[in-house]
Amino acid sequence: MSAQVVQKKQKKIIDWIIWIIGIVIVAGGVGVIGIHLYVKNSLPTIEGDLTVSILEDDVVVTRDGAGVPHIEAKSEADLYRAQGYVQAQDRLFQMDLARRQASGTLAEVVGQSAVESDKFFRTFSLRNAAEKSYDGYSEEMKQILNWYAEGVNAFINEVNGTSKLSYEFKLLGYEPKEWTPIDSLTIGKYMAYDLGGNWAVQAFNHWALQNFTEEQVQELVIDYPEDAATIIQANLENPVKIAGKFNPDLLPHEFNGSNNWVVSGVLTENGKPLLANDPHLGLGTPSIWYQMHLQSPEQNVSGVIFPGVPGIILGHNETIAWGVTNVNPDVQDLYIETPNSENPTQFKYNGKWEQAEVRQEPIKVKDGKTIDYEVVVTRHGPIISDFIFEEEEPTAMFSMQWTALEPTQELEAVIGFNKSSNWEEFEDALEDFKAPAQNFVFASTDGTIAYKANGNIPIRKAGDGQFPVPGDSSEYGWEGYIPFDELPTVINPEEGYIATANNKIIGDEYPYHITNYWAPPYRYERIVEMIESIEIGSIDEKTGKEIKGLTVADMQAMQSDKKNLYAEEFLPHILSTIKKMDSDGKYADIITLLEEWELYDGKDEGAPLVFNLLMTEIQNTLFEGNMPEDVYEMMPGKFQITDQLLRDAYAGNEGVWLSGAGGVDQVVFTSFEKTVNEISAKYGENVSKWTWGSYNKLTFDHPLANASEFLATYLNPDKHSVGGSRVSVQAASEDGEGNVDHGASWRFVIDLNDTSVAYHLVAPGQSGHVKSKWYDNQLTDWIFGRYHKTVINGDINKAYILNLHGE
Repeated sequence: MSAQVVQKKQKKIIDWIIWIIGIVIVAGGVGVIGIHLYVKNSLPTIEGDLTVSILEDDVVVTRDGAGVPHIEAKSEADLYRAQGYVQAQDRLFQMDLARRQASGTLAEVVGQSAVESDKFFRTFSLRNAAEKSYDGYSEEMKQILNWYAEGVNAFINEVNGTSKLSYEFKLLGYEPKEWTPIDSLTIGKYMAYDLGGNWAVQAFNHWALQNFTEEQVQELVIDYPEDAATIIQANLENPVKIAGKFNPDLLPHEFNGSNNWVVSGVLTENGKPLLANDPHLGLGTPSIWYQMHLQSPEQNVSGVIFPGVPGIILGHNETIAWGVTNVNPDVQDLYIETPNSENPTQFKYNGKWEQAEVRQEPIKVKDGKTIDYEVVVTRHGPIISDFIFEEEEPTAMFSMQWTALEPTQELEAVIGFNKSSNWEEFEDALEDFKAPAQNFVFASTDGTIAYKANGNIPIRKAGDGQFPVPGDSSEYGWEGYIPFDELPTVINPEEGYIATANNKIIGDEYPYHITNYWAPPYRYERIVEMIESIEIGSIDEKTGKEIKGLTVADMQAMQSDKKNLYAEEFLPHILSTIKKMDSDGKYADIITLLEEWELYDGKDEGAPLVFNLLMTEIQNTLFEGNMPEDVYEMMPGKFQITDQLLRDAYAGNEGVWLSGAGGVDQVVFTSFEKTVNEISAKYGENVSKWTWGSYNKLTFDHPLANASEFLATYLNPDKHSVGGSRVSVQAASEDGEGNVDHGASWRFVIDLNDTSVAYHLVAPGQSGHVKSKWYDNQLTDWIFGRYHKTVINGDINKAYILNLHGE
């Protein structure tokens, strides 16, 4: 069957589903009669001529074959106005949902189901922090934020009250309000929340101290602070109840991270640097990223940005390129606050009662009454105990100090990146990028490659961010941040490359604490292994040609690599246990399957299905039954902790958790049998037919899909079997049900020999509109490692040209 026939059949199915949705909605009393026509009418205008009155001059918006808008303007003002307008064309609903979630105003349009989320984000104070940050921006940056907002509002005013307003708004029964600069900054603060936090580590460790023995707690803490007796004692004497109320769904994903690497011209075919980046975030429809090319007399920059924000946060211009991974430092601290029994908004500090700030935050609820809600903020930060203690009133409360709640000006840095031409200018811009802390890699056409772990990372008076500290004394708290000039930095290393993958980036000699919760080293080690495997001057066995150095194609292949170095470390030990315990040879075929595995997480392989599910089951066997469900979900670093317990046990140092569960062999074998039984029940007894891809399914869910099966069928792209896992360079982290909903949200490769061209992948596609040809056209590209070429100089693929005219 040809692709054209398949596409026609899919379009017919979509049209049929639209009619069904219309019938259902009308039957439900919403009264949307022309939904089929409405959905089609709300496709944005992408070619021809439009009048946009806020523009001072004409702007040309060229969309290429991948749906990437190339915006060419004659002034900075019109460039950012057009950027706001074009983003809103493709992603307005996503932008509105993002600002509402971060601001805590979802219940206003969704109803009662969003109230707890709204309370959480009101308490975490992202919008309040954005408002404080705005005052610190330069007048130039404030102007850019306002120009951008003008563009978004021009589109909102154009479509509100018409059938051109995107269908999601009609389904929920509301129209978007005016966009403001604070909305853009609030979305930026949300990304700091999603990428940088450790308060849950401290909350869990506090709970563990109340419920487990000292020996058990020591094994659960990555680096137990033996010299912090006063902090431990304060936690024991002031219990804050944690179990029974917390919603773990509100936590950032445990594996938020990324890969990036840069190689110098010494290792490349053409003698210029190569740079690769693939941030690992939630996979959804539409993508968390929006790709754009911005050009004016002052700049020519291309890459991605979060919808709702001006500029280009990751990408390249004509002379430099850059990418990031998450440092994931300890930038949130919990304080054990002592409230005044006679005035609960006063808290003890240095022997006196201090009055906290009390913000009234009424929450509007669709089809319901407005809920009175207040946020209490101590000298350290907001009181967050309401989200983690049981119904009874605690004797103490947690407040949270967090770098992102301070006034910071990351967008100053972003615009600085866009206009930098060398490492010195880029590093100067980095001084404004404070939250979240990120590992920046850099390359330029002059041959420079560089790296900096950048952002505000606190220096603590006491403790190391693993346990809450007393809030009633000035002996605790922060005394500044790691100085900018002392942040980990590398320029033109002798090795000829720099790589990061959320791994430990410092040696023991580094004088400052960053975190104890580094990602496992497997992705980083595999990237280095692949870079160092190149033998310049040797003959390629496949092509018979001389290897002259790394190429763009090599970088792209590396981003799709599925080698499992985690299995390389643990599988020999696991197999020795299974063989020892399987005395009657019941599992001989599975043992053979694992022994013959070449350690690649291929979708058609059976061994990764057994190994990856087994390693999760081992931690469940050890911990799940020993704590309430929500505490277990909150438990940080399950894999790191379990892995270290296994390492120690197989080295002859079995700890209390494993010995208490029957010993390492018993725990591993019990978990193995349970894993095999679950796989057999789902996929049959024939081991030769087991495949990783039958379980591991690439998933791009739309935020409205949970509302009904009809919407899920209509809005969610099809699921696909994929290889890779949470530890492979092609990151594919599944949710425990086999839904791969976390991984490379953007893939990017550039050769600094020719900065007019770069290679991108933004899955599932550029558009947020289900009827657009760019809604999910990059989904299979994600699976097969394909890229589209984006040009910023010369022959841009002018598939669609939209001329925006000012009045």
